[in-house]
Amino acid sequence: MYYVTQLPAGVRVVTGAMPHMESISLGVWIGVGGRYESKRLCGISHFIEHLLFKGTTRRSAKQISQTVEGVGGYLNAFTGEESTCYYAKASHRHLDILLDVLSDMYRHPKFAVADIDKERQVIKEELLMYRDQPDHYVHELLTKTVWPDHPLGRSLTGTPESLDGIVRETLLDYKHRSYIAGNTIVAVAGHCDHDDIVARVAKMLPLPATDRRPRFAPARDGQRAARLRFLSKAVEQTHLAIAVRGFSRNDPRRYALKLASVILGENMSSRLFQTIREKHGLAYSIQSSTSYFSDTGALVISAGLDTKRLPKALRLVLQELGKLASRAPAAEELRRAKDYAIGQMRLGLESTSNQMMWIGEHLLAYGFVQSPDEIEKKIETVTADQIQEVAAAIFRDNRLNVAVITPSKDERAVAGLLTFA
Repeated sequence: MYYVTQLPAGVRVVTGAMPHMESISLGVWIGVGGRYESKRLCGISHFIEHLLFKGTTRRSAKQISQTVEGVGGYLNAFTGEESTCYYAKASHRHLDILLDVLSDMYRHPKFAVADIDKERQVIKEELLMYRDQPDHYVHELLTKTVWPDHPLGRSLTGTPESLDGIVRETLLDYKHRSYIAGNTIVAVAGHCDHDDIVARVAKMLPLPATDRRPRFAPARDGQRAARLRFLSKAVEQTHLAIAVRGFSRNDPRRYALKLASVILGENMSSRLFQTIREKHGLAYSIQSSTSYFSDTGALVISAGLDTKRLPKALRLVLQELGKLASRAPAAEELRRAKDYAIGQMRLGLESTSNQMMWIGEHLLAYGFVQSPDEIEKKIETVTADQIQEVAAAIFRDNRLNVAVITPSKDERAVAGLLTFA
């Protein structure tokens, strides 16, 4: 059972009780992320995330981590395109400690100039670290290709130029406008009672009332042909990432697209794994996934390949996508895909951390929390014909985007393969 209460100032509290668990997971969610940023401020949401760990008016950075780790818990955070989340987990006996630390970080960060300057360099090193990981960097290139000249296509960590331009006053102003009651959710899962959590949050996270929320630019859909981003670099393996623009999180076709992704590449019995690895031995692994935003989304496929095998692998991948667009999956394959999707969802929700992520993400994205039972029913209603229809709708050249990092310099050879025809 999930319960939601909105406090008078606008903060929403959502809980998922798991009374049989020893642990409790707590997340403070803010509805702001990379796509809310201008080009000049690219990376500021992630920058603020880092700085909230650098100390408050009550605690040093070391004391923040010691307070949580000292009771056997852990503390972390992440920044996404549409949200930022600070979360902690420990025994339910230490709920007040977790809430106090996260509230302190949210309300009283120091933003000391020395910490800002030092963390700016740390983030630049993080950026360079990802650039040196081609399996990661190829996805950054892919997002630039899918959403060119748009916040969704920019790096969440920013650029050296944008980071250099972000000063203390800018950080404080951005946080003041984004970290507000009406844009904040406290999600708690595990050994907890909803009314008790609401009372504790009201006491420990008092925020002034406001109804304004940050806004973002809508995604553009002006693609007319397949697009390729080709980076020739001295790497041991060619890294391939493919994105086909899909649907938003509000589109009912997302359930059919999820099952299409399972059929194509989410496990070892999928079509792409069986074709690319088992039949042709072209890659150690290949996988697919779906991503959804407020107004757009994508199906993404990625693999690491021997450079000489890239053309053959790319042709085979696009052929498999074309097959699904032209012929509905058999009843047995559809049943396996549904059982896999439902099973993975159910198994994941055995964790208090994943339950907290589930309820926080749902409330922030939809304004309510869908139960696993509701999701399962919607998955079960998907037909084989609907999967084919979704595949036929999106597996088109004007939705196809490809990024490649390879030691090869033959971009033309790859560009000539980018078609479903």
